[in-house]
Amino acid sequence: MSELIVTLIVDDHAVVRDGIRRALEIRKGFSIHAAASQKEAVAQIASVQPDLIFVDINLPDGNGLELVVWVRTISASIAIIVLSMHDQDEYVLAAMRAGASAYVNKSEPLPVLLGFMDLALKSPQSFSAQAMAQIIDRESKSFDLSPREIQILSQLHDGAALKDLSTRLFIAESTLKKHLTSIYRKLQVRNRVQAIEKARIAGLLK
Repeated sequence: MSELIVTLIVDDHAVVRDGIRRALEIRKGFSIHAAASQKEAVAQIASVQPDLIFVDINLPDGNGLELVVWVRTISASIAIIVLSMHDQDEYVLAAMRAGASAYVNKSEPLPVLLGFMDLALKSPQSFSAQAMAQIIDRESKSFDLSPREIQILSQLHDGAALKDLSTRLFIAESTLKKHLTSIYRKLQVRNRVQAIEKARIAGLLK
């Protein structure tokens, strides 16, 4: 990451862009850019190569989550914060599945937004949102993980390579990959980091 945190604010409402810009200027250490549409955002991302992106879920030329998915195809290290007026579980979980680092309701005060920003910058591939624990608790009954899958989840936290994990679990690497695919599908996550975090919040892991 550069000395200044290159930041892109993607929102078609000038008041939102200006509010976030002012908050970041007070914090200092940010190089701030803005876009009002998905098309503008793609051009800006190519031009400024941001470390941090704030993106509205509703854009005039598309869904902000489409932009999140696209960004994740080119970078796993960009911190992405989805902004929305929706609190429904499906929006929050859709943002997580798209690859966002955080989901924040626009009605939240700026200090809350900046708190999520700090978490996202520290761990871009994790996911955080208000009331995430309650959301996952409501979803947990549908996980339907097998005892073997729970065991594999419990071994993911140390970041070991798949080859080492398969040796530790006494299974073939190809079998482990099949289990992981099943785990990610059931938890509705994209990667190891999100799987561990979601399972831990749901009380499946200590």
